Amino acid sequence: MSEQATVLVTGGSGYIGGWCVIGLLQQGHVVRTTVRNLAREAEVRAALGQVADLGRLSFHQADLTADAGWDEAVAGCDYVLHVASPLGVAEPKDPNVLIGPARDGARRAVGAAIKAGVRRVVLTSSVAATSKAVGGPDSVCDETVWTDPDGPRVSAYAQSKTLAERAAWDLIAASGGTTTLATVNPALVLGPVLSQDFSGSVQVVERLLSGRVPGLPRLGFNVVDVRDVADLHIRAMTAPEAAGQRLIAAGAFAWMADLAALLRERLGPDAAKVPTGKVPDFVLRLAGLFDRELASVTPSLGHRHDFTSAKARSLLGWTPRPMEETILDCARSLIATGSV
Repeated sequence: MSEQATVLVTGGSGYIGGWCVIGLLQQGHVVRTTVRNLAREAEVRAALGQVADLGRLSFHQADLTADAGWDEAVAGCDYVLHVASPLGVAEPKDPNVLIGPARDGARRAVGAAIKAGVRRVVLTSSVAATSKAVGGPDSVCDETVWTDPDGPRVSAYAQSKTLAERAAWDLIAASGGTTTLATVNPALVLGPVLSQDFSGSVQVVERLLSGRVPGLPRLGFNVVDVRDVADLHIRAMTAPEAAGQRLIAAGAFAWMADLAALLRERLGPDAAKVPTGKVPDFVLRLAGLFDRELASVTPSLGHRHDFTSAKARSLLGWTPRPMEETILDCARSLIATGSV
């Protein structure tokens, strides 16, 4: 690497944020990261230190819901990766529980970056912000698609990611300065975990291994490795051609039954609790009447909504690893950390 930059990663205690910190340190950058409470520094260092030398890492306190700490964290940085965002699996009664911190946090982080004159901000969005109508016909979406946050059955999480990304683009457009923006929009993020504190997305594999799902619903998604998501953030950070671009991070599409079959085939006794039977759609829809977590996914039953990462591949030379590697590394790390 020809340049050693100073980079702020917001939300270094999170799944994607942690792997972004690791990737940057491995490339020789000086890294700062924000956490809501500095009491978590030792815990985060213990997890990240399994993979990277943390000698060039410092911690700063900043919260998505408060102004304090952002200017200090960003001051003197060349780049900002704004990864921190509330992650919701269960559908909250009040969507603003997710929307407020996500949108306001993006405004705080991006605003501080503009004020500090950083070269570029890379914001972690989601394919939840690049989706067509929920429950619609099978589709393939690219970065030209924007989720309608006011559409029927759009989840609070999808609303939060869409509105936060819009807020970031609006701030950059209004600033008229030299700070540029790129967004990374990941699909379902899986891959190795470093502790028992892992992202809600990993529950897809954790629930299969632990037998916490009675059967296999007709749900499918594009899978992407957390290490590849971090790699795309870092590519988008420095590549001149990434300025002003949305970049979907998505690998192969898989149904839950495909994941279950892979785990049973490759993990032997460790996959003894992985279900084999299928759950009829009507059973899940009925259960969704009483379970907010299930209610948020029932509109997608049986639908194949694909996302293409052709732009990231052609523009930045990004190449995600095989899905099998991602799923198996995720499962083995869950077993190794005692999470299942």
